[in-house]
Amino acid sequence: MSSNNYIDLRSDTVTRPTPAMRKAMADAVVGDDVYGEDPTINRLQEKVAKLLGKDTALFVPSGAMGNQIAIKTHTQPGDEIIAESGAHVFNYETAAPSFISQVQVQTIPGKRGVLRVEDLVPAVRSSAYYMPRTSLVCLENTHNKAGGTIYPLDEIKKIRAFTHERKLALHLDGARLWNASVATGVSPKEYSKYFDSVAVCFSKGLGAPVGSALAGTKEFIERARKYRKILGGGMRQAGVIAAGALYALEHHIDRLKEDHEKAKVFAETLSSVNGLEIDQEAVQTNIIIINVGKTGRSPAQILEALRKKKVLLVEMSYTAIRAVMHMDVTFSQVKEAAGIIKALFKA
Repeated sequence: MSSNNYIDLRSDTVTRPTPAMRKAMADAVVGDDVYGEDPTINRLQEKVAKLLGKDTALFVPSGAMGNQIAIKTHTQPGDEIIAESGAHVFNYETAAPSFISQVQVQTIPGKRGVLRVEDLVPAVRSSAYYMPRTSLVCLENTHNKAGGTIYPLDEIKKIRAFTHERKLALHLDGARLWNASVATGVSPKEYSKYFDSVAVCFSKGLGAPVGSALAGTKEFIERARKYRKILGGGMRQAGVIAAGALYALEHHIDRLKEDHEKAKVFAETLSSVNGLEIDQEAVQTNIIIINVGKTGRSPAQILEALRKKKVLLVEMSYTAIRAVMHMDVTFSQVKEAAGIIKALFKA
């Protein structure tokens, strides 16, 4: 279904490249990236590595591929990895850890998507021969399913110390790390320094049409490049899409604060609607989770009613729907959408 003429709040992935971004893509100098000869991709990878404080980076088609290449590179078949129960790598990547890496995922419920050291201590397996080897911990910042919540830097530092002591790798699903950085003032480099690998995305709030990157040590990325090839992610003259990502990094990070402001306006407008429950403290960036369990209507019923009013949201669980703010919706559209939702529950 086309979202033309709709107020589309399903995701920040629905953003379209701006005219200036399209021009940058059209003008991109390209080469064969599988041979390492695409100058635009090389420039993007160098920029990402510098922003994240890592040796080098690898351009990949999607965030899911970046995460799964990281898991594959950090683990061996039969291992176990640890993630928060709402983590994207567990819920929204089509069982890829078991399918691609042949590892199992132990999930632990966190508070607003945040795992703490005391949660991890009992989760790490013993060395008994009948236990899987715990090899990797995956964190997510911001946390999508928890509502765009930000991982506290102090907790990341504690987890880094623990994983280092236990010789566990630590990976960051930083698809929306840019949002966390803009909201807190903590640089992406400061967040990333505590992780062995970091995946970031360009096609969400930054507005690029395609692409993510995985960053780490030179040795890690050398191995990751092989897995990218195996998974079909080795692209040729892909500088035409890397140029969009470069433009996004150079022009669209600071504007993310507008999306955060839109989210606050949206959430506060709906705070007084009977039957709707929003954890206002969890509205920290651009995502709003709305619990509709007390409305007497299912998420599917609500979404269909809103679709008829030209407002698009998405189902998040059996009792919740999600709205995401992004560069392609205006403040006036956000207020209009919130007003339509309010009216729906007054009817």
